[in-house]
Amino acid sequence: MEDYRIRVRFFIGIIAGVLVLLGLRLVQLQLVESQVYSGTSRDNAVREVRVQPARGVIYDRNGTLMVDNEPIYTVTVTPQYFEEDRIGLLADLLGVPDSVVVRKLRAARQWSAFRPSPLFQEVPFEVYSRLQENLYRLPGVSFEIRQKRRYQTAARAAHALGYIREISQRQLEAARSRGYRQGDLIGQTGLEKYYEDAMRGTMGSEFVLVNRFGREVMPFRNGLEDTPPLSGYDLYLTLDHRVQALAESLFVNKRGGAVAIDPQTGEILALVSKPDYDPDLFSRTVPPEVWTYLTRSPERPMFNRATMSGMPPGSTWKPFMALLALQEGLIRPTETVFCPGYHPLGRGRMFRCMHVHGAINVKQAIQHSCNTFFFEMMLRTDVNTFSDYAHRFGFGETAPTDLLEQAPGLIPDSAYFNRTYPRGWTVGYSINLGIGQGDMTVTPLQLANYVATIANGGTLHAPHLVRKLVRAETGEERRPDLPPPRPTGIRPEHFQLVREGMRLVMEQGTGAHLQIPNIPSGAKTGTAQNAGKDHSIFIMFAPFENPQIAIGIVVENAGFGGTAAGPIASFMAEQYLTGQIATTPQRRWLLNRTLNLRSDPIPGTEPSTDLAGD
Repeated sequence: MEDYRIRVRFFIGIIAGVLVLLGLRLVQLQLVESQVYSGTSRDNAVREVRVQPARGVIYDRNGTLMVDNEPIYTVTVTPQYFEEDRIGLLADLLGVPDSVVVRKLRAARQWSAFRPSPLFQEVPFEVYSRLQENLYRLPGVSFEIRQKRRYQTAARAAHALGYIREISQRQLEAARSRGYRQGDLIGQTGLEKYYEDAMRGTMGSEFVLVNRFGREVMPFRNGLEDTPPLSGYDLYLTLDHRVQALAESLFVNKRGGAVAIDPQTGEILALVSKPDYDPDLFSRTVPPEVWTYLTRSPERPMFNRATMSGMPPGSTWKPFMALLALQEGLIRPTETVFCPGYHPLGRGRMFRCMHVHGAINVKQAIQHSCNTFFFEMMLRTDVNTFSDYAHRFGFGETAPTDLLEQAPGLIPDSAYFNRTYPRGWTVGYSINLGIGQGDMTVTPLQLANYVATIANGGTLHAPHLVRKLVRAETGEERRPDLPPPRPTGIRPEHFQLVREGMRLVMEQGTGAHLQIPNIPSGAKTGTAQNAGKDHSIFIMFAPFENPQIAIGIVVENAGFGGTAAGPIASFMAEQYLTGQIATTPQRRWLLNRTLNLRSDPIPGTEPSTDLAGD
């Protein structure tokens, strides 16, 4: 009997001990570690569904909508809930091979077995409808309504606007801390990339109860924990979509870049790089052959020639040399230099001019584009002074702006020549700099900002593409962070003299056929020497007395500045200033010639030798 009591007590002790342990564990789970395990329990029953915010839309300077969004359907999968034997059904409903579904499921599982991952994007509405009808047979499958860009005007502006695309694995690793997930869209180039954080908006969340098959049953707590999305900032650009579209049309079958700027503010009115691409391509899946063309074609359509392509400026550099010479006292405004058709240098060496100009002053040298005069100005200075003045106009450096892709170009100084020519160099190496040739390169953007600085009398503004950012939901407004305008330090009377020379180019010189009806302007034609056909270069500002637009254009392998680049600039300025292109016989002739429709003489005139000059 005593032995029986001992065994009973022993078993009672064991049972009590187990109950105590279970009780302690229950206290630990319910009180000590409640936050940890309540989250795990909740995750098994509650799913967070991300709600995409509307990406900021884009307007031009006049309030015309250029880019907005349209909805697209994305099929998502939570691998933990998806049953492998339903692969065939899902593939059949989507109209794709089973192997494609298998591959995408594997990638989704690698990302996360318990979180929804995008499986197929841009699903047509009819496919979306079929899947909706069969969701009860597809545990773990759901949808997200996303958005893609929609382009509303004839202006592509591809290199200015840029494009958005699904985030890459490399980008995701760097951006995960900012809330990005696999399948999210992100700005890849242009303004879409520069203003990504502002335009993206803030993601919202909805919590829903799911059953053991991963199907959504009802909102969790009637949506009390949901957070609404906050739309991104809208961009109000400085671009004029009409000028942009016109310039793009005039560049058909041409290669090069064009930039138009408001001289008083630095606002970019148009930015063209050709060949280009249609940004709408990236609003859907890009076929492999199209991607190969975009990235590997010799045409380089994704290369921004307006801001990245560097080449010598040719005779468009001569107004700069005149300003340098006047400011440094190398020549007086009325002083002349004799041009016999060449400039001698050393023993029998000659640097040729295109004509015999005789005695010629600063203003006349700009009008007639006299090489001899500007060779002499370069001989009277040194390369370090030359470099210093070039940087005052923004050459040899990138602009502080919202343009991500920029090349600084090349502006040489003595250190550059010492590195490049270690055996020694003389003025024979640098004399060509006086006419914009030799060891120097500039971009169309730099040319436009340079002529804008001449137009406004000596103030260098930061060129920029965005006027303001506005969040439509709250009315909150932001302005781009731009540096203050930078004075060149050159006296106003020198700018006025140079501007007068540029007006003569348009009245009596190589740009006379390019004059806008009833709108006086100033300009300079240029031709950049090249191993093949020379490049056509042109700078212009208008109107002359109160400049509102300044333009720099390069057309590659197109010959003289007045034949290819000049007409494009003239029409861009006319469109901006008047809202239309005049229908006079001369303007129709010039437009047809620019579009390569015909090249007969201007009506009522003899063939003009003005077209055959730089």
